[in-house]
Amino acid sequence: MAERAALAQHEFDRDDPNAALEFLKRTRSELRSLLRVRVWTDRFCVYDVNKDFFEVHGVGYPDEAIVPLLRAINTAFKPETIHQPTSQPYKEFKTGRRHPWAVDRVM
Repeated sequence: MAERAALAQHEFDRDDPNAALEFLKRTRSELRSLLRVRVWTDRFCVYDVNKDFFEVHGVGYPDEAIVPLLRAINTAFKPETIHQPTSQPYKEFKTGRRHPWAVDRVM
């Protein structure tokens, strides 16, 4: 079975990282419930339960800019270890991360 084509693609611009965040917000409604994210050294893909996906080129797990992008789609990952190299062709993470109530409050 052949690989499906991405529903949408975006080229990451290091001078304007907010454009990629806007792309993620805009294209999020085109997918069903998000299932996983695959992050290569030069791109990442966001998959839904139907295996449809969209793709952002020009940013990968070695880049600092990947952290806010993964957080924007509620990816469950460790920011302190995301940049470490791997022997696999990509890193895969589940989406749908939830935070406990009042996690942002200081007691």
